[in-house]
Amino acid sequence: MALEELAADRENMKSRDKLIGIYVGILAVILAICSLGGSNAQQDALQQNIAASNDWSFFQAKNARRQSLRLHAENFETMLLAQPSMPDDVKKSIQEKIAAYKAQDKQLTSDPKSGEGLDELFAKGKALEASRDQALAKNPYFDYGQALLQIAIVLASVALISGGNMLLYVSFVLGGLGTLSTFGGFTLAFPLPGFLS
Repeated sequence: MALEELAADRENMKSRDKLIGIYVGILAVILAICSLGGSNAQQDALQQNIAASNDWSFFQAKNARRQSLRLHAENFETMLLAQPSMPDDVKKSIQEKIAAYKAQDKQLTSDPKSGEGLDELFAKGKALEASRDQALAKNPYFDYGQALLQIAIVLASVALISGGNMLLYVSFVLGGLGTLSTFGGFTLAFPLPGFLS
């Protein structure tokens, strides 16, 4: 009778060990997905930050050009007011320059055709910053997910070796939290608690 119980216990342990092995394998796959998500989020944040920086540099250069044109136009307008006795052909030339500067100013301010007016660059820069911020918001989810999943794998492995169940239960809880955090990193479906973010 005792030998039969021992054989049954041994068979139950083998079955338990196989299930724990499968569980550890599943956690490892989720950990790999979490790691990939974290890496992608960091790369996305970096790329969007570079793109936003380039956009704002282009915006600043165009804005400096627009300000220069405005100053030239104002100087010419002041010149026309200060020298009303100026010859007509010179006045006409200056007025043409003023008109050309104002046309360039208008095109620099908004150019929907090329998408490179200041208004369009501003909107693009803000969109790139929002995309960067979203990618940065994902990082903590993946960081916590990786840590929780790694600890869950270690605890499951120790439970496998020791034969105890308490560590396995803790591993289940941490594995579930790590999986939830990984899901949150991909979807941003829920906020992290304040002390974690």
